[in-house]
Amino acid sequence: MIFKLYNIAIKWYALIIQIVACKNEKAKLWVLGRKNTFAYLEEKCTHENEVIWIHSPSLGEFEQARPLIETIKRDFKKFKVLVTFYSPSGYEVRKDYPLLDFVCYLPLDTRENAIRFLDLVNPVATFFVKYDFWANYLNELQKRDLKHYVISAIFRHNHYFFKKKGVWMLNILSNINHFFVQNEDSKYMLLTQNITQVSNVGDTRFDRVLDITKNARELPILSAFKGDKPLFIGGSTWPKGEEMLVEFMKHYDQRFKYVIAPHEIHESTLSKLEAQLDLNVLRYSNANAQNAKNADLLVIDNMGLLSSLYAYADIAYIGGGFGKGIHNTLEAATFGMPIFIGPKNEKFQEATDLMDLGVAIEVQSAQELIAHCNRLLVHPTQWNELKVKSAQYVKNNAGATRKIIEHVF
Repeated sequence: MIFKLYNIAIKWYALIIQIVACKNEKAKLWVLGRKNTFAYLEEKCTHENEVIWIHSPSLGEFEQARPLIETIKRDFKKFKVLVTFYSPSGYEVRKDYPLLDFVCYLPLDTRENAIRFLDLVNPVATFFVKYDFWANYLNELQKRDLKHYVISAIFRHNHYFFKKKGVWMLNILSNINHFFVQNEDSKYMLLTQNITQVSNVGDTRFDRVLDITKNARELPILSAFKGDKPLFIGGSTWPKGEEMLVEFMKHYDQRFKYVIAPHEIHESTLSKLEAQLDLNVLRYSNANAQNAKNADLLVIDNMGLLSSLYAYADIAYIGGGFGKGIHNTLEAATFGMPIFIGPKNEKFQEATDLMDLGVAIEVQSAQELIAHCNRLLVHPTQWNELKVKSAQYVKNNAGATRKIIEHVF
């Protein structure tokens, strides 16, 4: 009965999205992106292909999937890799990723779509990243006895499927071939539900960010900009956090060099930052090795640079902690530095770990941020210790991809 209600709700959801798409650009991309999915698969996917299907809800989960994709393409060349996305924020950024053989939006989770999709793709193995579970696709995979796994998963007691009304979904999840989870708490949650096909291998993002340190892009503009001053970077910032950083920069003035990389690049955001400060502000798109030397604040107005920017930083603030949740702290941590985050961080295992180590510090105001930075400036030995702890934490937790590969292949 509940499954029937779920299918009705899915169709209503699709109708609502189509209505919203008239005025919302992201919803419009969601709708338009799915229009030609089956035509694309019919053209590209043939039954001669041995396809590994990886479903990544959005951009963050794709980063978790990248080490797996890279390993498969390097070590198992006979397989073609298909990545599906739920969100435009993932698809639009990674649709041209060179290691993917096929990439498309995941069609809406109806029984008809699941049957048609799997008829076309017929995957050798399927990986769902983290916890983007779709009942009809899972059901159809299980009916066909097709191997399917979940990687980098986290489970909490308040998840829907651990409640009485979610038992129907838990029954479907119990038939997944194996769960590769991030921590012991997640493993325990599954074991208490008699789901024993579970291993705690950690998060594949550690492998991803460790690889970033080995392959970080050289940015001559950043070298010229930084000079001999410590560099403070605000990564994936949102308005609330940016208000705090403006006060921070007013306090320290030219004591630091500053980089701000907003999560969403809008002209209004960039102009507001420029107008609020007496510092010499330069947009990255206008920067060169000469004019960057005289700038105090470099505002990043393009995508794809952030992970390499951290290589030049000495302290980082990671945005999102005043909204739905913090963004990727590991990209900063792998380069070794103290990290400041907002209060919405409890759902992020790596943030908890880094706070336990003293590397990540929760702040809720500019005054707190200033106080902690004063301590670092006064105690440079402690600052350096945190840098070492930060980078070592990432190295110690790498290896999840290898464990997944060994189990599955």
